[in-house]
Amino acid sequence: MVITIISILMIMLGYFLMLYGAVGFIQDKRFFSSAPKENLAVIPDKKERFRGAHVIGWLIVVFAVLLFIGAFALGIWDGVRNGFGFLKYFARFLIMLYGMEIYDILFFDWYLLCRSNFFIHFYPELKSVDRSHFFGYNRKEHIMHFLTYIPVCASMALGCGLLFS
Repeated sequence: MVITIISILMIMLGYFLMLYGAVGFIQDKRFFSSAPKENLAVIPDKKERFRGAHVIGWLIVVFAVLLFIGAFALGIWDGVRNGFGFLKYFARFLIMLYGMEIYDILFFDWYLLCRSNFFIHFYPELKSVDRSHFFGYNRKEHIMHFLTYIPVCASMALGCGLLFS
């Protein structure tokens, strides 16, 4: 269980760093496809905030992806070490991905989007947008993620069971 919690924390850190790298440094609207339409309408296309900002952003994003990979590698390695079968791998992967989704809902959507000035710090144009109604704007996406994670985790658990048993 400790390894699962460490993996979830690694995923949370990676997820935040990915957002930070994209929003704070890369600042390309293509990364904001899941943002509320009201936000996208007022966010301008920006050049680099300073020389090298895009490079820094991409380095942060690459590190974030490595954290994701590392979290799953840690979970798999611990499963191999402890002789996990399909059900234990499935449960671990499902807990990790559901933890990530809950983090997305509570921290990104409820706190960063609706309560904090995180996005306004990087895009002052968003001050004019009423953010109070944004919580839950993407509930269909979240429901689809929760449903999609079940076969994804089953496939990953089956693969781990076949490769490492």
